[in-house]
Amino acid sequence: MNPTVPKRFGVVLSCEHASCAVPKSLRGVLTKRALHSHRGFDAGALGAARLLARETRAPLHVGEVSRLVIDLNRSLHHRGLHAAAVRQQPSSVRDELVSRYHAPFRDAVAASIRDAIGASGFALHVSVHSFTPVLAGKRREADLGLLYDPVRAAERGFAARMQSALAAALPALRVRRNYPYRGTADGHTTALRREFSPRCYAGIELELGQAWITPARVRGLVAALASVLHQ
Repeated sequence: MNPTVPKRFGVVLSCEHASCAVPKSLRGVLTKRALHSHRGFDAGALGAARLLARETRAPLHVGEVSRLVIDLNRSLHHRGLHAAAVRQQPSSVRDELVSRYHAPFRDAVAASIRDAIGASGFALHVSVHSFTPVLAGKRREADLGLLYDPVRAAERGFAARMQSALAAALPALRVRRNYPYRGTADGHTTALRREFSPRCYAGIELELGQAWITPARVRGLVAALASVLHQ
């Protein structure tokens, strides 16, 4: 085992962009086209997260509404917390979205992390996402990304172990670290790093390429990752 990876740890899973649902109060504010696009939710992420939870028996926290309504992977101060049409709604509407969706989701994940730390001394949090193959006319050059904070030794260790397991099980899979986004950009794992010490918490964002996702490939991916996450 990589010496930077703790011998004992508990796993917590989350899928922030699982849904394209909209609360009744905002129906008609957002278009169906936007909601069902990559801007509205992460296609394929929920299925992969559920399989991973089944294989690892880890708690899974699932977002209930579209990221256009309120982005559970964004801090409250981030401009991308709401879509433009939602930002134009009264502050009372936006405050209700925070109290109904954002705060309970974040609190529940943090509680599971504290439980894992209490039981094992260390929590590995895997946040499952997917990405569109082309963004702003630029093609993404990867099938899967592993996002983490390079300063945190345990996160480097877990990312290395995951990449090695995936290379062995799925040699054709193009895996890149901190791609297509930076692991230290504003996000759920970044916020949790401010709450939990590197001595007891590691956060990895798993980014699946939507062009790569098929049921058979996801099953192979989950089997490879489960081998890393099992004690």
